[in-house]
Amino acid sequence: MKIERIEIFVTELPVRVQRIFSSGSYDTGPANQILGKPVMVKIFAEGVVGFGQIRPITPGHFLADTTQGMVAAIKEIYGKNLIGKSIFDIEAANEMFDLRLAGNPCSRAVLDIALHDAMGKALNVPVHKLIGGACQPRIPLEWSVSLANDVQTIINEATRAVNEFGIKVLCIKAADRRGWRQDVKHFEAVRKAVGDDVVIGVDPNTGWSMADALAATHALREFDLGYIEQPIDRRDLKGMAEIRRQAMGIPVMADEALFTLQDAYAIAEARAADAYCIKLYKIGGLTPAKKMAAIAQAANIQLNCGGLAVQCQLEAAAGAHFYASTPEKRMMGAAEFVFGLNTIGPDPIVPVTDFVVKDGHVNVPTGPGLGVTVDEAALKKHTLLHEVVTG
Repeated sequence: MKIERIEIFVTELPVRVQRIFSSGSYDTGPANQILGKPVMVKIFAEGVVGFGQIRPITPGHFLADTTQGMVAAIKEIYGKNLIGKSIFDIEAANEMFDLRLAGNPCSRAVLDIALHDAMGKALNVPVHKLIGGACQPRIPLEWSVSLANDVQTIINEATRAVNEFGIKVLCIKAADRRGWRQDVKHFEAVRKAVGDDVVIGVDPNTGWSMADALAATHALREFDLGYIEQPIDRRDLKGMAEIRRQAMGIPVMADEALFTLQDAYAIAEARAADAYCIKLYKIGGLTPAKKMAAIAQAANIQLNCGGLAVQCQLEAAAGAHFYASTPEKRMMGAAEFVFGLNTIGPDPIVPVTDFVVKDGHVNVPTGPGLGVTVDEAALKKHTLLHEVVTG
């Protein structure tokens, strides 16, 4: 089935989202601002329409992708080179991405996901049937808790996740500007608030020094630290390996260190992590995700499915299909795409959905493709920019 045209949509997020990382804050901003807004693509191929959507984290913490950059890459390079190609030639498409414009993982991811949606619809099967089946049809969810200036705000977010949505895995952002001891105070307060039955990890987003990481890990052990996510600079694999050694059984997860297949291999070779954090927008979509999963399996490394997917059901669904296609023993923690499931605010272009959180879990969609239906009238209403690629 040949690709006839590709349409690009920049869509607004009516509910404003503000969060704080170690490197600063990000903000979805006012509705008329085209900065960090979701980019949707529709791939038209002989009666089949494949959807994909990705929201770049802009201003970026560790990604160079922006909304404007995604539109340009798809309109000027990737999209033009996909016209006339088969939706099933997924490896050729990914090779073209490498050869024509290296990098740009968000742009590649949204197209790769849309191609999978189109293939699933053409064959009348859900995406997970194309990439390994439903090994885990019911997916546990993780809630990423933002940094804040006061401990009570952090406690409130954590307890809301547990009490309102039944979440059993929390990840507290760390590397507070006041130092690692403040991170320990945050963790201790959340542990007391949610009890011992909730797994709690910590994510400094590369914000700790080596000394911070070792001291904080030692202090947090007392409060049953579940895991450590990317504590130090993404390039310091030897440092990651040393933290992992001294953590003595507390898993260390690589996130910012993992963008490419080559990164996955290097992390495995350095024995620098117990788990890879797979975020589709960061690595380029489902195709490279499955390849990284193979490297992980060979190196006895587990997987975690990350990605905030703020108010994006399509992006969350893609993550769910990847998670579902992976056997339980190869996964660590829980899936982080909970914010795409109407927990922060409703997805404006998917107002009606049964893809929702129940008891801290979500069921993988079982309809054709991604299994999420876009409301075309809502899409038109919330579109800020529309481009068409015809070759």
